[in-house]
Amino acid sequence: MRDVLEIIKSRRSVRKYKPEQISQESLEKIIEAGIYAPTAHNQQPWHFTVIQNTELLDRINSYVREEMCKSDSDWIKKMGSKPDFKVTYDAPTLVIVSARQDAMAWRVDCAAAIENMLIAAESMDIGSVWLGLMRFYFANGDEVAKLGIPQGYEPYYGVSFGYKANKRVQPAPKRNPDVVNYI
Repeated sequence: MRDVLEIIKSRRSVRKYKPEQISQESLEKIIEAGIYAPTAHNQQPWHFTVIQNTELLDRINSYVREEMCKSDSDWIKKMGSKPDFKVTYDAPTLVIVSARQDAMAWRVDCAAAIENMLIAAESMDIGSVWLGLMRFYFANGDEVAKLGIPQGYEPYYGVSFGYKANKRVQPAPKRNPDVVNYI
C-alpha cells in the first residue's frame, strides 16, 4: 500500500472512466472508509446510496443536464448545453451521501466521509470525483423519493467512482504555502 500523504497528493478528480464496474470488494472498502470518518459526538449522520444501474444513471444525467440549461449561471448553462455532458462522467458507480438533518455537524461529518472515500479509492487506483452539480437532481423530491433514502435524511452530494480511463499522472496544482502562522 502506498504512503497516505503520497495518496493524498496524487488524488485528482477523474472525469473519464472505463465502462467496467469496480469490484464489490473495492466498493465495500470505499464505503467502509466513509463510515470511519471523523464525526461530531459520534453521531455518524451519513447514509450512502450506491447506484450502479445504468438506466438510472442515464436518467440522472439527462435530468441534471436539462436543469443546468435553465440555470441563471452562464457557466452552468453552457456546461449543461453540451449534449454529451454527464454529471457522473459515465462512471459506473455513483454514491449519494445523505445526511441526517437533526445531527449536530452533518455537513462537516459528511464532507469528512466523502474525503475518506476519495482517498480510499485513490489508494486502490480507482478514480473519483465529488459532484456538486448533483444538487439539480436532489431538488426534485419525486426523483429523490425513488432512491430509498431513509426518512429524516437528505441527499448532500454525489461521488462518482470507476476505473480510470487515463492512467496519466497529473501533477498537483501549485499550492500556496503562505497559509500557516505559528504562535
